[in-house]
Amino acid sequence: MGRFDSYSGLLSAFPYAFRQSDSLLFRSYVVVSALLGALFAFLMGGALLVLVGNTAGTRGGSLTLSRTFYVVVGLFVFLPLVAPVLFVARRHRRGRRVADRYDGALAAAGYLFVASVYLGVVASMPPEFATDGETVARPDPSGLFAPVVEVLYAIPAPASPLVPLAGALLVYAVHRRYAA
Repeated sequence: MGRFDSYSGLLSAFPYAFRQSDSLLFRSYVVVSALLGALFAFLMGGALLVLVGNTAGTRGGSLTLSRTFYVVVGLFVFLPLVAPVLFVARRHRRGRRVADRYDGALAAAGYLFVASVYLGVVASMPPEFATDGETVARPDPSGLFAPVVEVLYAIPAPASPLVPLAGALLVYAVHRRYAA
């Protein structure tokens, strides 16, 4: 077994899974999830630095809780994003027999999770919000996807995290369905 025949962690799982999979859909997901994961990690790290910088002079308590909340929310988005890659890398490393469509099905579920995160952000948009001192209303739905946007706008803002949660559960359900 050579040095590059396996992987040793999160970062090395991506090239390993890319090399081992025969599914073109999955290979494309490896590239997309690596780019999105890196962008997300950068944005969450920057947001956490800004939060810490803005609250550095204050005492702990609820501010410490909000810092932790950033990290927890980040993990709830990051983990389902990279889970298909980790599942496939682990399957190939251990030589487990799975359904022929396992890699492709996980890639499709991963892409649906990415879409669900975007849809959750749309659903969380308030009807009116202030930016640079002026009140702005969210845009009215138009075009081909207007009915979908209307349904998303109808979701109460506190329930909007349920949309990406459903996408994350889909990733796990696909893993369980095709791994057996």
